[in-house]
Amino acid sequence: MNKYNNKFTPFILPIIIILFWYLITGVLHLASPYVLPSPVDVCISAWNIIVSGKLLTNTLDTLFKVFAGLILASIIAIPLGILLGWYSKLEDICTFVISVLRPIPPVAWIPFSILWFGIGTVPAVFIIFMGCVFPILVYTIDGVKRTDKVLVESAQTLGASDWDVLRTVVVPSVVPYVVSGLKVGIGIALMCTISAEMIGSSSGLGHMILIATNLFDTGTTVVGMLVIGLIGLIFDGIFNYIQNRIFW
Repeated sequence: MNKYNNKFTPFILPIIIILFWYLITGVLHLASPYVLPSPVDVCISAWNIIVSGKLLTNTLDTLFKVFAGLILASIIAIPLGILLGWYSKLEDICTFVISVLRPIPPVAWIPFSILWFGIGTVPAVFIIFMGCVFPILVYTIDGVKRTDKVLVESAQTLGASDWDVLRTVVVPSVVPYVVSGLKVGIGIALMCTISAEMIGSSSGLGHMILIATNLFDTGTTVVGMLVIGLIGLIFDGIFNYIQNRIFW
């Protein structure tokens, strides 16, 4: 019995929230549909944009931008993080620049992304890249530094070169930290995508939300928000599965 209780426990609070939401908007009518749509209105809006194909098109467009930015960030951040974590002098050279750029919110780059790349997919990918690259970089550096020193010293004692140590000892040790960095990065990527699409894009979930908000179509706005949350939940579950089943 406890096993089934544990399975349904995560759904208790969402069900309570939906019931309370329906009570306020659908039964007591304490909020205007333009301020807070009822769950019924949201379901109707969801059905309409699903049938029209807009939801699928915009979701795929957003996912493309997320994956493109995340992949580009990984290509840069993972090798650079391994090098900075392994070579302390190189880290000393780059630390100041990284420390200055890392706290800058990715959305602060939106004006420059529009000036440099115009309107469309490329500026959104650039914003995602700027948001993802530093978390992945920091996690990778931390993973290198947490590599078991005994294993490193043993490999070096046996005559392994720096390249051999990096390839056979450090890289396998870093992988769980890289996955953690990607897990953080995917959440930031979704937030960055929506912000960028609202300003510098003509497609995607963020653009859909912006258009719906301007038209006072709050039902579609809520649908877009929920889809973004579901995408984040799915990716979070995937990374948790990888961490729990493979690395720990």
